[in-house]
Amino acid sequence: MKIAVIGCTHAGTAAVVNAAKFYPDAQINVYERNDNISFLSCGIALYVGGVVKDPQGLFYSSPEQLAELGVVTHMRHEVLSVDTDAKTLRVRNLKTEEVFEDTFDKLIVTTGSWPIIPKLAGMDLGNILLCKNYDHSNTIIAKAKNASRITVVGAGYIGVELVEAFQESGKQVTLIDSEERILNRYLDAEFSSQIEDAFRARGVELALGQTVQAFEGQDGKVNRVITSKGKIETDLVIMCIGFRPNTELLKGQVDMLPNGAIIVDEYMRTSKPDVFAAGDSCAVHYNPTGKKAYIPLATNAVRMGMLVAHNLVRPTTKYMGTQGTSGLKIYDLNLASTGLTEGACDDEELDAQAVTVTDAYRPEFMPTAETVTLKIVFEKDSRRLLGAQIMSKVDLTQAMNTLSVCIQNGMTVDELAFVDFFFQPHFNKPWNFLNTAGIAALPKIGIEELQHV
Repeated sequence: MKIAVIGCTHAGTAAVVNAAKFYPDAQINVYERNDNISFLSCGIALYVGGVVKDPQGLFYSSPEQLAELGVVTHMRHEVLSVDTDAKTLRVRNLKTEEVFEDTFDKLIVTTGSWPIIPKLAGMDLGNILLCKNYDHSNTIIAKAKNASRITVVGAGYIGVELVEAFQESGKQVTLIDSEERILNRYLDAEFSSQIEDAFRARGVELALGQTVQAFEGQDGKVNRVITSKGKIETDLVIMCIGFRPNTELLKGQVDMLPNGAIIVDEYMRTSKPDVFAAGDSCAVHYNPTGKKAYIPLATNAVRMGMLVAHNLVRPTTKYMGTQGTSGLKIYDLNLASTGLTEGACDDEELDAQAVTVTDAYRPEFMPTAETVTLKIVFEKDSRRLLGAQIMSKVDLTQAMNTLSVCIQNGMTVDELAFVDFFFQPHFNKPWNFLNTAGIAALPKIGIEELQHV
């Protein structure tokens, strides 16, 4: 069996490593246009901020390690075209410019995503940077050394983490986003507002509710951002406005969402036989809504990549879907979320309710008992759990993994009230805060109902 793999970051590495173990007699060829594989881009802000001193720790595999498994990794090779019917690839060696053709029995497409680059006046000026891969992170670090004023465009996870890193290194930072608040896709306002307050308290300028319209520069480098509400002087701009699936190679050959995300079934199969896909190039099954969605996360990618290997020869292991669970640490605030926010439920036109509880996470007689805020979102009629968010100064984010499982298994908020959790004063209260949230959501029994008991 001849296996061709296009792209080798999270999903690609997981697929290749497992395929090599499951099918030791297979011939596996990996085509990667970069000069490295398996870069943990979620660690870029930590690297930029100096928390990660050795960037090699952000790589968890290499061509040499794959070679030990019998995999041939073609670095700096770009796949120019794919014919899924003829099962052929056209490839260019970016070092020699040689173009050649290869064949495959099974194709694994793990081409990932690429930053959205708006077509704006001045985008070609120097010091306007992207933030996606290892080369980007090194460029950001080098350019930031000589910049006192840095502008980050996009208030998602990457943008917010970069703002913290730059502010802590003594830079004057401005964060621009077209939405009225930061992290609006991941957190409701009562959570995101506290991060905004933390930024403002440290001198970060939040330019929210405004869009970038153009860039101006001097001597070939950007020095001003023009927005819908004014002008921002700057020495460096980092673009973090989102990602789109990198799937042009298969356009018109397999089924995709309107944004280009490849649609796969529960076994990671595309609409073409023997063509599999995984990771940021794909749509995922989003359990809270039951729909296909584009949620580019490393956790989704590694699971999907492994499942490709499991199902390459015959369907054996189903994909369980995702809740889009994610976490974030900004200064002393630990946050995490899973599933739908209350705002996202409105966008989905779901009739949802929410409860928010704030309490000490463990008994007050302990030397310290930090406060935790937990919000649970659930469907009004079915009472099915849809999402949750948590924030505290002590790290309680693993609770979102617990609620992710609850959502995945279709549990109700009423069941959450009485789930069995251990009690130990070092860690929690007799009623775990997850139970407490469930109890707060229980239908109230009034005096009229009690009279009929």
